Amino acid sequence: MQAASLRRILLIEDDRDIQKVARLVLENLGGFEVAIASSGREGLARAPAFRPDLILLDVMMPELDGPGTLEALRDGPLADTPVVFLTARAQPDEVVEYRALGALDVIVKPFDPMTLCRTVEDIWQRYRSGGGA
Repeated sequence: MQAASLRRILLIEDDRDIQKVARLVLENLGGFEVAIASSGREGLARAPAFRPDLILLDVMMPELDGPGTLEALRDGPLADTPVVFLTARAQPDEVVEYRALGALDVIVKPFDPMTLCRTVEDIWQRYRSGGGA
């Protein structure tokens, strides 16, 4: 079931600087409630209680990477929660692979903080309208 509006975002990202910038922008400019997890395992632990409308997920993380985290999410109570990958690895074939894994879209790092909210909202609107990425 799709949430009617985008309010709660879980950011699973191991880079502290990206965490800070993304949270600042998403909360202060976008008005979103943001929870941060610094690893895939922490994200899997936090997600059920936080109940995010959307998950922003780093691809390259130690121990449990983004694709592994997404696979684990799909086997749990938040199997239908939409996921957008954040990555510097965004060659066309990689983006196709991420979408094949079930990601809605990919936001390329480094992202522009001033357009992050609009990018997330655009992805959300395509998702809500059934248009995919």
